[in-house]
Amino acid sequence: MTPTPLPAGRPDPADGPDSPAAWRRLVVAVLLTTIGGVGMWSVVVVLPAVQAEFGLARAEASLPYTLTMIGFALGGVLMGRLADRFGIVAPLAVGAVCLAAGYGATALAGGLWSFTLAHGLLIGALGSAAAFGPLMADISLWFERRRGIAVSLCASGNYVAGTIWPPVVQYAIEAYGWRATQGALGLFCLVTMLPLALLMRRRPPRTAGAGTAAGPRGVTAVGLSPGALQGLLALSGLACCVAMAMPQVHIVAYCGDLGYGVARGAEMLSLMLGFGIVSRVASGFLADRIGGVATLLLGAVLQGVALALYLVFDGLTSLYVISALFGLFQGGIVPAYAIIVRELFPPGEAGARVGIVIMATLFGMALGGWLSGVIFDLTGTYAAAFAHGLLWNLCTVSIALWLRQRQMARARLAAA
Repeated sequence: MTPTPLPAGRPDPADGPDSPAAWRRLVVAVLLTTIGGVGMWSVVVVLPAVQAEFGLARAEASLPYTLTMIGFALGGVLMGRLADRFGIVAPLAVGAVCLAAGYGATALAGGLWSFTLAHGLLIGALGSAAAFGPLMADISLWFERRRGIAVSLCASGNYVAGTIWPPVVQYAIEAYGWRATQGALGLFCLVTMLPLALLMRRRPPRTAGAGTAAGPRGVTAVGLSPGALQGLLALSGLACCVAMAMPQVHIVAYCGDLGYGVARGAEMLSLMLGFGIVSRVASGFLADRIGGVATLLLGAVLQGVALALYLVFDGLTSLYVISALFGLFQGGIVPAYAIIVRELFPPGEAGARVGIVIMATLFGMALGGWLSGVIFDLTGTYAAAFAHGLLWNLCTVSIALWLRQRQMARARLAAA
């Protein structure tokens, strides 16, 4: 018997929000985030070999990482706008080609600046940036009831990349040299990401609405203009990641100063990232129940608690426990911003707006790592740096609390 066709304009339920097709797309997105995230992590592993070959000072050798992170931050906005206009396949294809070109260029680099520019522009801005914020925004369009867990799982790919890629890259460098490793990474990205990108060709279902974004013309659901709300979210992202950077960037040095050794600090950092994956998944389940703003508020409050614990305890065992707690508390904060964007803005703007907030969080990480070092140099202790992080974290808590109060007030008004 011939199946009855669907009325014109009505999407197939099998391809709608939260459908099996959406979950299959999420699996592909996590794979793309994990593979594309190599650009953020491989540069850290390869730098000692590059420094030795080019005869660089430590500060000079840090430039490729710095420019890669700046490129990743700015590129997320560009790739998000590209995804909003042409769909997610376009930035993913550009990213795959640019990762291949970037790694190929670094493999042939004759000096620091050619290596740095290739990493910052091709690998950071045009490569890995396509495989994070734009993918979170795209996945948010395919889910309604399970949007929180879907976005969080997609974001977890970046942490998975940080777990998988460093040991793989280190082994390859020891076995084949850093230039051959760079070339192989580029080829691997090209032959895996392009086919995976083609699996993402389908457009989001038409029923993926704008959540609670509806309101008077030019006003979001929390009673703010889109520009004002975007600015608040960017400020919140900057502030929370200035605070987040203190333990993540300086825990290794902190353990060395306390006499525990840098190896213990590296273990704590690994523990932090591992529990961060757990946190991202758990926060997704939570966001599906209480919403993105409430999830951000809870995560920021708990991150502040962990920072305060660093001020009180500095024993070896307690630092392991606090580092695990810190990872468990902060991992869900960044994905919460993507969920908030989908709840409070039209879906057609998701890519660019998520990119702007992710850019702010990355600048926050860079600023926080630097400021913590400056404070340590001025005071000779990390206590003031932890306290400084708490103040920035309070800014995020205040913004999230204010937005949550406005959400609740307008919901009560609508119910009345």
